[in-house]
Amino acid sequence: MKYLSGITLSVLLACSAPVNAAKTKPAAPCEARNLDFGQAAVGWVHQPLSKLKRDTVYSLVQEDGHAVLRGVADRSASVYVASFKPATGVPASIGWRWKTDALVADADNRDKDREDAPLRVLVAFDGDKASLPEEEQKRFSRAKSLTGRDGPYATLMYIWSDHVPVNTVIPSAHTSQVKMLAVASGSKGLGQWQTVHRNLAADYKRAFGAAPGRVLGVAVMTDTDNTGGKAVGEYSDISLDCKGG
Repeated sequence: MKYLSGITLSVLLACSAPVNAAKTKPAAPCEARNLDFGQAAVGWVHQPLSKLKRDTVYSLVQEDGHAVLRGVADRSASVYVASFKPATGVPASIGWRWKTDALVADADNRDKDREDAPLRVLVAFDGDKASLPEEEQKRFSRAKSLTGRDGPYATLMYIWSDHVPVNTVIPSAHTSQVKMLAVASGSKGLGQWQTVHRNLAADYKRAFGAAPGRVLGVAVMTDTDNTGGKAVGEYSDISLDCKGG
């Protein structure tokens, strides 16, 4: 993800807040959501990151009665997005299943030139951009002028890593408003479906040091644009739960 900058933030999740939204919003209630890929009402869409990039190829398949999204990356990067309109309150937990047969050779998300992963689940959050440092505000302004829409205030990205322990937070080299959190690491579990449940508010606080704003949307991404390699990632059963973290 070589271009994970303020500009790319605006298209990363396509989960823009309203253009004239107030800086301070009342708390929104949590809303449990089943983000099944097979349900048209969820509104999953493919979102390219740049006209200069090859797109990851996403396709829906059925496996054991589950709708599975398969992402095939070949020197490519793009996202598959479910936007929430209106934004929802922060759920107690997010859960999903994912699978990959192999990690991306030479990838290391600590290195801006090797930021690739076979599996990523992303969550976009609203917030007060005016509270950010001037340089971050300029990034958002440049992004909006180029794309015509506001990007999310912050993005928390769950990844499968090959280099750091589980629960390690990896800051983006391009912006303080994207943080990666390793929820799987190494070769253990490759080739098998893995079930993940995370306390979203706790993970956001671990990554950003504050309580999260409202959730703008969820996305997945399989990418190999930096390393120039290939990867296949599969995703299923993404859900937001209000009852337990």
